[in-house]
Amino acid sequence: MQDYDFSNFEDFGSGAIDQDDHEPEHRLAGGAALAVVDGDRAVCDYLAGLFEGRVDTAGSLGELEPQLGLASRVVVLGPSCSTPDDLATVEAWGRRHPNVATVLVTSELSTQLLHKALRAGVKDVLSAPIEQAQLIETVDRVAEGLPSAEQLVSGPSGSPATSDESSGKGRVITVFSTKGGSGKTVTATNLAVVLAKRSAKPVVIIDGHLQFGDVAVMLKLHPKRTVVDAISQLDVLDANMLEDLTTVHEPSGLLVLPAPLEPTFADQISGPEMAALVEKVRSIAGYVVVDLPSIFNEVVLNVVEVSDDIIFVAGLDIPNIKNVKIGISTLNMLNVPREKLHLVLNRADSKVKLDVSEVERTLGVEAAAHVPSDVVVPISVNKGDPVVLSAPKSGVARSFEQLASRFLDGAVTQEPVASGRRKFFG
Repeated sequence: MQDYDFSNFEDFGSGAIDQDDHEPEHRLAGGAALAVVDGDRAVCDYLAGLFEGRVDTAGSLGELEPQLGLASRVVVLGPSCSTPDDLATVEAWGRRHPNVATVLVTSELSTQLLHKALRAGVKDVLSAPIEQAQLIETVDRVAEGLPSAEQLVSGPSGSPATSDESSGKGRVITVFSTKGGSGKTVTATNLAVVLAKRSAKPVVIIDGHLQFGDVAVMLKLHPKRTVVDAISQLDVLDANMLEDLTTVHEPSGLLVLPAPLEPTFADQISGPEMAALVEKVRSIAGYVVVDLPSIFNEVVLNVVEVSDDIIFVAGLDIPNIKNVKIGISTLNMLNVPREKLHLVLNRADSKVKLDVSEVERTLGVEAAAHVPSDVVVPISVNKGDPVVLSAPKSGVARSFEQLASRFLDGAVTQEPVASGRRKFFG
């Protein structure tokens, strides 16, 4: 495994790797090509040398652009490509070359650079010291999301918010908030239960709040396996193994992959690993609901990137609305399409002198669901019995049913399942 701290560029001098023109070209997932760009030839050759096979290299984005064509390609950008001009070029590539995706390698990562890079359309940002395996895994993951030449010619086959039935991929719905106590986990668990009862395909909920996740508590489960176990088996994870790793919520048939049992285990899971887990699960299940923590960290950014829909939960109070506005602005900076966002206003009928329509105008998003304030919610939470099951005729339950219908429209549904374990996969 090779590591390198880019803070000391002169170390490259004797370690530069010669590229053999007769060596087979390195190919990624789906046959995508690979290129490396950096103004420092030694850095460029070093990064290219971390991959087996011949890799195209260039000293600038302008030098590489004539070679892009229609073939799918991942471009690894070296530290010299983090300038405003280069990031503007990357953003322009997003419009001109949908077949190209970029990964930025930087010697020093700041929040400002991360936001600028992601806003420009860079798919991932890695900072020194660079580990060879991490770089290869990141580039392969990015390559998997590139469209094929046939897709580019024929154009998109449907709305980006629908599941890709032709590829067999399930729909990923993340539930997020910028403030704790907003009702995020209540929303995630109730939505997942409704989907599990109505969908003909398996539904999995993943607790992405790796330190203090409450999904298992909300469903009154005592899991033996967690996200940590799934990550450790990621390379060999299949339908049978997923069924063994998840805990079944018997009343609904929902499959639950809970957060680690100890907060310290959260440090063992990286953002790219969580995204890879979500992608693997979506290849098996019909719907994947991910409950995320109320913070923009590496895990959140990576999961948001692979999500089809993002449910933003907000309470009706000024601090909550302020944080949600900042959160939506941040997602806009990260180039998250507005059609992916679904606003849920919790306790929407509370007498707090905040007009719902005014809140929607302030946030620039029309609410997908208004969840009323009702004592049935804390009762259901304390019992570990989702409100859609414990009080199905309540206004709260009807709101969650309405929210779920947004994602079930056009999908094959079934009548609510009876209690008891059923065969989920094949």
